[in-house]
Amino acid sequence: MNSRGCILIVDDEDDLRNLMAKVLELEDFTVYAASTPQQAFKTLAHKPIEVVISDVRLEIANGLDLIPEYKQIKPFAEIVMLTAYGNIPDGVNAIKRGAFDYLTKGDDNVRIVPVVEKALEKARISNRIFQVEGDAPLGGFNAVIGESPALKSAIKLATRVASSDLSVLLTGETGTGKEVFANAIHQASKRKSKAFMALNCSALGKELLESELFGHIKGSFTGANNDKTGFFEAASGGTLFLDEIGEMSLDLQAKLLRVLETSMYYMVGSTKEKKADVRIIAATNRDLLKESENGRFRLDLYYRLSTFVVDLPPLNQRGEDVIILAKYFVNQAAQRMGMKVPKLNSSLELALKQHAWKGNLRELKNVMERALILCDGQEISAELLPPDFHTVEQGASLVRPNALVDLASIERDHIVNMLAFTKGNKTKTAEILGIGIATLYRKIQEYGI
Repeated sequence: MNSRGCILIVDDEDDLRNLMAKVLELEDFTVYAASTPQQAFKTLAHKPIEVVISDVRLEIANGLDLIPEYKQIKPFAEIVMLTAYGNIPDGVNAIKRGAFDYLTKGDDNVRIVPVVEKALEKARISNRIFQVEGDAPLGGFNAVIGESPALKSAIKLATRVASSDLSVLLTGETGTGKEVFANAIHQASKRKSKAFMALNCSALGKELLESELFGHIKGSFTGANNDKTGFFEAASGGTLFLDEIGEMSLDLQAKLLRVLETSMYYMVGSTKEKKADVRIIAATNRDLLKESENGRFRLDLYYRLSTFVVDLPPLNQRGEDVIILAKYFVNQAAQRMGMKVPKLNSSLELALKQHAWKGNLRELKNVMERALILCDGQEISAELLPPDFHTVEQGASLVRPNALVDLASIERDHIVNMLAFTKGNKTKTAEILGIGIATLYRKIQEYGI
């Protein structure tokens, strides 16, 4: 059975230490024990300890004085102090000194286990924030940022299918991070040394999409002045991610189905078959089964693609993840812009948690980059959020539960803000936004900026 987490118990009373260890081991925690501070420090340095349970009154040391030493060795470990029965001042003092919580000697597992679980959750969130704020690049499932149960469930499913060659269908609302998930699956697969290529099926017309997928030969249509390699060939041995698969035309769906069934395809204009050696990961924000019932998506293709379905949760169902992601986006944007990284104050964090996030991660990224640009001080406050976050009613909640703003409007406003920030420098704007200059020009034209 997998361990639920690593706990260190520091107490010089053998019976109590052993009893508490037994209680936690029965709950599937991995438990290490130490009777002296020296033993505790050694264990912390060499074991993946996440929570320390330490007696306040050790024979050779004051447990409260050890809190900063524990933290120095394991900065993200949470400390739970053990106090004598009825000694509330010790517990309160422990929390003031940096402990997560305290337990009274004699508490049973009804009290012990929930405290340890909450401490573990806090330790993991703190560690995750440190990872995403660091300079080390994130890859594979490490790039899927968050600690919520809903996200963990999706990661668990994706991890299980990653090592196979099965087709995967990623479902969920727009902006939930499907391409990041697809790339993570690729990086965890046996194909990771080969190409990962992504193609948005909604961004191209039928003929152009067919040419991009399968390639074309010279003279196959007007403007085909040279042979062109398609995505199936370019991704050979690797993974092809087809985003917004529900937007693909029915006749092109038939050709994709043939590739999935036979691993063979034709370049546009060619009569010579070519072999495809790619893994397909598709994504959609539509209900493809309902689309097939309405004649807009082939049912046989749906069953081929949906061998393994991973549903990605919307941001408003991911709890504390919104804060972890907000800090990550601020850190990334600050690095790109050469700015100092400000803190998020409590009013901002409350507003972020209460927002509906109809645009999911994409909306959050835009909102935090906008707030960073407007920030003049050491921290970002709720006042720097877009107007749609604020209510006009006196005494009402800071954030509307359902902000009726479409994603395109948010994206347009964000591009306008970035252009203003760079004084119209489109090259710099594209760099900050993390998109190509051609994409920026297309969006400027599309939004009439």
